[in-house]
Amino acid sequence: MSTWECPFCGRLSVKDKIQQQYNYYIVKADTKQGELLVQSWVYVCPNHECKEFTYISEVGSAKIVPGKYEIAEPIQRWTHIPQGVVKQFPDYIPKAILNDYRESAMIAELSPKASATLARRCLQGMIRDFWGVKEKNLFEEVRAIEEKVDTDTWQAIDAIRSIGNIGAHMEKDIDLIIEVDKEESELLIRLIETLLSDWYVERENRRIRSERIVAAAAEKKELKQQ
Repeated sequence: MSTWECPFCGRLSVKDKIQQQYNYYIVKADTKQGELLVQSWVYVCPNHECKEFTYISEVGSAKIVPGKYEIAEPIQRWTHIPQGVVKQFPDYIPKAILNDYRESAMIAELSPKASATLARRCLQGMIRDFWGVKEKNLFEEVRAIEEKVDTDTWQAIDAIRSIGNIGAHMEKDIDLIIEVDKEESELLIRLIETLLSDWYVERENRRIRSERIVAAAAEKKELKQQ
């Protein structure tokens, strides 16, 4: 069974078990793509503390298969609500970093190249803030943390560095808007989300766990002294 992740609260659910509604209609017009199929989906988060809904639509050329219509060639797909798939992160992460991430995710479909520019700036901000590294450009900063991060994290960062125009422009100004495709932009956003979790969230979780251990040890010591 496939899973579905709520873009608002991040809760994972079994897709077949959540409230959902599918609708479609056929546009019988003489377009250059022929007849069109317009379809839409609404998914409702089952988390009682969330209950937000996601609304997605798609249009493409229509074809008939036994008993129903299907899209033969996709033309465009939109996520109407939310406008971008933005994961929620704690507010102890620096505000400037979260703002760049959220804006990058919000405009990923509308403008992949602007989204990638913001994501590159977000990545540089994280490296500088979390690792205290500041070099002349993002490329040098990524190289500077190679020995500081685990192998899996470095491979993910290096994979992004090596693809298409993102990698080709890492040695240039991070505010330079570069031509990237939607897939490249989305990969960069997924990397940002991974690093936010692995660096900031996990560091805070370690701090909380350590505080609990220290408090428990102090309580144990006090009981022994009584």
